[in-house]
Amino acid sequence: MNRVALAISATTLLLAAGCGPSADTSPATSGGAASASKPAETKPKGTIGVSLLTLDNPFFKVIGDNIDAEGEKRGYKAIVVSADKDVAKQGNQIKDFIVKKVSAIVLSPCDSKSIIPVIQEANAAGIPVFTVDIPCNEPGVKIVTQVATDNFGGGKEAGAAMIEGLGEAGGKVAILHFKQAESCQLRVKGFREAIETHNAGSSSKIEIVSELEAGGAKDMGYKAAEDLLQANPDLRGIFAINDPSALGARGALEKAGKASQIVLIGFDGQPEGKQAIKDGKIYADPIQFPDQMGIRIVDAIVRHSKGEELPDQMLIPTKLYRKADADAELELK
Repeated sequence: MNRVALAISATTLLLAAGCGPSADTSPATSGGAASASKPAETKPKGTIGVSLLTLDNPFFKVIGDNIDAEGEKRGYKAIVVSADKDVAKQGNQIKDFIVKKVSAIVLSPCDSKSIIPVIQEANAAGIPVFTVDIPCNEPGVKIVTQVATDNFGGGKEAGAAMIEGLGEAGGKVAILHFKQAESCQLRVKGFREAIETHNAGSSSKIEIVSELEAGGAKDMGYKAAEDLLQANPDLRGIFAINDPSALGARGALEKAGKASQIVLIGFDGQPEGKQAIKDGKIYADPIQFPDQMGIRIVDAIVRHSKGEELPDQMLIPTKLYRKADADAELELK
């Protein structure tokens, strides 16, 4: 009887010992419990190399920040760098991405023609290349897709805003350009087409008297606007291809005492530009959505990685933003 009792006792202890590890210390069960309550950390699916025109411009910083955030959500690590409008620097950045064997390269080219050879290097290495905001439509390179603002359509909206701002009087206007960026070439083309269409059917003619380089920057916009005013004292309107150059031009107008006489149109819809519209310093902006560009370029990379065919370009329409829109934004002062 004692032997039976001892045998039962020993069996009970063994069963108890057998249950312990399976519930608490077995790697398989422990891992399963952890995955049920908290997803196990995994390595990134890949790395996205991103070289943007400049990160000094808040517009491109928003694109970069959203690529980084959306990439993380979708399982990718992003390396975002600024080319500082320097083609040679951007070329070296792309070469570095190739050496790192990134999963995809995203560019806003400093110069669409000059960047061809290094894009071809990425193509030869089998790394898919995408462009954001600024396209590269040159022959001899393979771009998976372009995600961008409808810059031509936005330029036409800028022209419509200028026509609206000048009213029946019409008059002389000028353009502050950034010619090395294809996106800006499209904006100016759209603007010119809108003005030409207006002039063909209206007696209140608008004459484009000058087109100056302003580098897409505030300081250069200021200097270019000073030159415009000196050469054209009867100027009535300025279209600047982005907010920084428009804000620079505004400074020159104020210094010359002509801020109330000249209709100023920008482009972008950056916070500083929107605030200037609310304050009556800029008449209107076709606004872009850089956050959506960043999100959609990552989505394109993911879709391409799964073998999906993508269109050559995916355009995001602009929206004309006036003072009434700025007055309705609670975030603005």
